[in-house]
Amino acid sequence: DNKSNTPNLYTFLAHLFSRHKRSHVVLAGTKDPRHFYRTKTWWSGFLLMLVGEGMLFVSYAFAPLSLIAPLSAVSVIASCILGFLFLREKWKPKEFLKRYILSFLGCALTIGGTYLFVTFGPNSHEKLNAENIVKHLIGWPFLLYLLLEIITFCLVLYFYKQRSANYLVLILLLVALLGSVTVITVKAVSGMVVLSIQGSLQLSYPIFYVMFVCMVATIVFQASFLAQASHLYDSSLIACINYIFSTVFAVAAGAIFYLEFNHEDVLHICMFLLGCAVCFLGVFLITKSKKKAKAFEPYVTMDMVKGIPTIHEKGLAVQPDYNGSFSYGALVNNDSVAPAALPPVNHENLAVTPSHGHPYQTTELKKD
Repeated sequence: DNKSNTPNLYTFLAHLFSRHKRSHVVLAGTKDPRHFYRTKTWWSGFLLMLVGEGMLFVSYAFAPLSLIAPLSAVSVIASCILGFLFLREKWKPKEFLKRYILSFLGCALTIGGTYLFVTFGPNSHEKLNAENIVKHLIGWPFLLYLLLEIITFCLVLYFYKQRSANYLVLILLLVALLGSVTVITVKAVSGMVVLSIQGSLQLSYPIFYVMFVCMVATIVFQASFLAQASHLYDSSLIACINYIFSTVFAVAAGAIFYLEFNHEDVLHICMFLLGCAVCFLGVFLITKSKKKAKAFEPYVTMDMVKGIPTIHEKGLAVQPDYNGSFSYGALVNNDSVAPAALPPVNHENLAVTPSHGHPYQTTELKKD
């Protein structure tokens, strides 16, 4: 049964991502000088992740697109559970309940929503040979949808690039618009590859290579926009909004291109949409409960090591030309600015009292 097998793929993928993240966390918490890509944990997670993505790719050939897209909420639930088990955070009972109450509620809502849209979602599926794909591609519903999508994409891209509108909604809207094309092409390529393996060769048709090129191009641009968003906003917020936008556009693409809801009655469609809405709320609660990671900002102590201030715990000298995110004590390189004239200082009125046990004498401190 296609509906019962697809959630297992997302659970498998979530386990892979958790194992991958664990290698980074372990290295960050130790003084291991190795890079993360030289650890067995990272490589095992990377290889298993490739296997999981391959299984997900194949699943597009056996299940409706509108059913697979919302099921990524299963990976959010599994990542939440497996991440807690792998990271092994220690909490007191009250702190644990306060910290994870929204996550538990979100998981419950997501499970209920998943049950609704899997039960009432479309179950019809056609064999995706080259002739069927070309027929869907030149149909007026998809051509109209593609025209509206291109216009919307160009407008959003104009405001994002030319007007510097770096809003998260706009960036993820670009990702979702590209994603709707990606899921159409992925399903087409996957279906033709599976038919070719079963004996009906589809790789000789030009439409296969057209879909393959579009699939690779849209995936690359999606990754680029997501990378830009990750530099500007919190990952939990990105995961929530991206899941909602991507699911909406993927379901719309499946309904328009593959006509997946043509044989469904109004009740099934309404229950399917209700299940998606409940999943959206559940994912929002899960990501909302995550703590925002604060970037480490080393502060400067005034311990004198040969007259140079050092950074706490590292023993590193403060760099005069550092222009990063230090919020306190860092020196900024202003070579292009002429130094201001200082008022004359009467050295005879200065008194320096060295502390006991300090390795520097008074004369040395005056020189500094």
